[in-house]
Amino acid sequence: MKYKERYFIGEMSKLCNISKKALRYYDQINLIPSQRHDYNNYRYYTRESLLAVPVIKYYKQMGFTLEEMKEFIEGNSQHVFKSIQRSFRAKIRALEEEQEKIRRMHVSVKDWSELVREAEMVIDNSISEVSVKYIESEDLLFQDQKFENDLQWSIINLEFTQHVEEVNNEITGPVIINFSSRKDRIEGVDQKIKMLQKTIVPCSDDFSYQFGGEMMLSCYHTGAHEDIHKTYMKMERWAANSSYVLGQDSFERYVTDYWTTNNSAKFVTEVLIKVSRRGDPES
Repeated sequence: MKYKERYFIGEMSKLCNISKKALRYYDQINLIPSQRHDYNNYRYYTRESLLAVPVIKYYKQMGFTLEEMKEFIEGNSQHVFKSIQRSFRAKIRALEEEQEKIRRMHVSVKDWSELVREAEMVIDNSISEVSVKYIESEDLLFQDQKFENDLQWSIINLEFTQHVEEVNNEITGPVIINFSSRKDRIEGVDQKIKMLQKTIVPCSDDFSYQFGGEMMLSCYHTGAHEDIHKTYMKMERWAANSSYVLGQDSFERYVTDYWTTNNSAKFVTEVLIKVSRRGDPES
């Protein structure tokens, strides 16, 4: 393309894909200065003005402000390269922080999306069979609490939320409650529990609980939590008929719950109990 010596603002706007309003502002702050005709005072731009456009667009692509661009381009600092390097290092740190923030949000949204999908599959396919399966090991943040038979208060848990903030972390994935007594859970008796949930970044050993890494009896419970004892009793009957021995405690993994919807018909809870074959040394 053959370039002219002078361009009026409309031509400059079309050629550079920059609005007239932006060009006027760039002129005002002397980032892309214009010239004026002697006889009519019309604004025009030179070939040299065009050369500033790719540079400015590249700096904009990297996220620098107009003030920073102007400082870079003018280069009036005594130690211009050191000044530019400081600005670039600061920008890199800011971008890394933003990248980590987006990564954490992505993990949280992805995990929640997968839980909703799991619940949908369970409900649509009426999955309620008892089965034995291996649960992968994972380290979860924990907090010991007292369960007073108010499951909603335990699932949406202010005390645990404060605990997460105190250890300077963020949570993702399903809430899991470890009930110390399966028998008391069936009977609706108050008991000690462990609140468990995956964190965005690994937590220290002092606050970490190793969940899984073993065979467990599993059964999905769909609907309100008030009759979850029926699922426990079904699992106990299945274990007795299949020559399995169940552990004394239990885990409830809340796939969808009060965090997701107030419609209890859409609640999906996976009950998990440690299990071993009758006659095994561990049983």
